[in-house]
Amino acid sequence: MKFSALVAIVPEDLEQTCIDTARDRGAGGITVLSGRGISNTSKKTFFGLTYDGSQSVLLVILEKGLSLEVLRSIQKIIMPDNEDSQGLVFTLPLEHLGGIDMSQVEKFEQHLKDSL
Repeated sequence: MKFSALVAIVPEDLEQTCIDTARDRGAGGITVLSGRGISNTSKKTFFGLTYDGSQSVLLVILEKGLSLEVLRSIQKIIMPDNEDSQGLVFTLPLEHLGGIDMSQVEKFEQHLKDSL
């Protein structure tokens, strides 16, 4: 079985929606980190202070085939109706992996069987 790491950088207000969607599509554990982005465009200031907003970084280890399904689902949330994107989601192939819960691997295997 091959695995991928999915990384989603989403606005804080969409965090729970993206987590729920990933879980509905078969993701198990999700690591959530706080982030802050620096845009290439100027942001509005208030009394000389710039506010870029808070972001959440979601890290998920998935079976390779499942990762594309989760990626597409999150993409629909951060880019509804092909409007301007509110975040970023991508996957990276994993060559080596240790420490994954075997019950999660069994869930991935069951998902693969069900999709055939």
